[in-house]
Amino acid sequence: MDILAALRQEEAKWEKEVSAAKQQLDNVRAAMKLLGGMGSSGKATASSGSKTTGAMSSSGKTTGGKKRVMSAAAKARISKASKDRWAKFRAAKAKGKQ
Repeated sequence: MDILAALRQEEAKWEKEVSAAKQQLDNVRAAMKLLGGMGSSGKATASSGSKTTGAMSSSGKTTGGKKRVMSAAAKARISKASKDRWAKFRAAKAKGKQ
């Protein structure tokens, strides 16, 4: 009967593993549901195609808030700064190759 006892012990161990895996799966599904309203940029978007703006709360409802609008001048400054940073990076890289 030692074999039967060992098999029961093994079964109990596997049942415990299955239970832990189910719990992990539930946690992952909950996280996916929470992050389901996230766009590729990582910002929360309203679900089901509504046009409301604002961040998603943990309950899944949108919170108030207006969409931020950036002026053309601000966009130009950011673009120029980014281009300058990349130019500096590329120049340093080219200098290192020689």
